[in-house]
Amino acid sequence: MSEGTATTTDLDVRLEKHRVELTGYCYRMLGSSFEAEDAVQDTMVRAWRSYDKFEGRSSMRSWLYRIATNVCLDMLNAGNRRARPMDLTGPSPLAQAALTPRPDNTWLEPMPDGRVLPTTSDPAEAAVAKESVRLAFMAALQQLPPKQRAVLILREVLAWRASEVAELLGTTVASVNSALQRARATLAENDGTGADAATSDPLDEEQQKLLERYVAAFEGYDMTALTALLHEDAVMTMPPFDLWLRGPQDITGFMTTLGAACADSRLIPVEVNGMPGFAQYKPDEETGGHTPWSVQVLEISKGRISGFHFFLDTARWFPLFGLPLHLDGPEAPGDRGAGGTGAVAGLEAEADEVE
Repeated sequence: MSEGTATTTDLDVRLEKHRVELTGYCYRMLGSSFEAEDAVQDTMVRAWRSYDKFEGRSSMRSWLYRIATNVCLDMLNAGNRRARPMDLTGPSPLAQAALTPRPDNTWLEPMPDGRVLPTTSDPAEAAVAKESVRLAFMAALQQLPPKQRAVLILREVLAWRASEVAELLGTTVASVNSALQRARATLAENDGTGADAATSDPLDEEQQKLLERYVAAFEGYDMTALTALLHEDAVMTMPPFDLWLRGPQDITGFMTTLGAACADSRLIPVEVNGMPGFAQYKPDEETGGHTPWSVQVLEISKGRISGFHFFLDTARWFPLFGLPLHLDGPEAPGDRGAGGTGAVAGLEAEADEVE
């Protein structure tokens, strides 16, 4: 009994050592935070159940990646490609802004850095890992067929040799090299790396000051100060709505009309998708405190903000990030269960009033 227990415990520990990097791999493959964690859990269960068949001809890490790849390819058979709003429609002028939600499985989802980026002492390796989970790169990955996606991630992000990828996928080195070439061509056509690649790691002094100015402008709802921080072609998105806006005039115009309820918000820093981010809490009229509204992901390029993305389903995102569900005051009844639904419903109601 004791020997069996020790063996089981040892196997659990060995498997768990790979959870973060496997979650990062599955997240890049699937574009979904929760599907990635489900895929890794499925991988762990399959590995645990079939460990007696593991012959050790490859490392446990390679074996786990093979299982995880098969799990992800099975999940991708439905053909769903997650996207950002700008991947699906053109920008809307403020005068025509309409808040139309789409199903959850439409959208590329945010992910806390700590769940997908393993700790490393190599700055170059850390920079590559962060770059590979940024929203623009993730969106570009979703344009690739599943096997090309796997090849690109394994070769370009994880630095596997072509022979290792060929063995994992049960194919030839020539086939792997061909798939990689096609994947690179597709990414080049889509120009998928975008402005968010310009954020340094760690943030330099100039970028840190920019974020401090952003927090002051947003919390103070100072549109003049915010405009000074935005690129002329900056974009704002708000999944699950497919609306997205381009340019400071439309962005600040939206924030002072449909988005006016966000005035006096509070921002709490989060590490998300290898980029700066904030948990946004807006005023809660019932309690006098602040209630969850969005997880913000910021893109920085050349000293200004080139994009900010508001993920509104707070019932899902705030627990994932380990964030409190209320600030400054007693929690109102029902706050825990209705964060995301309340946020979306509230914004839809404001849209109806404007119309």
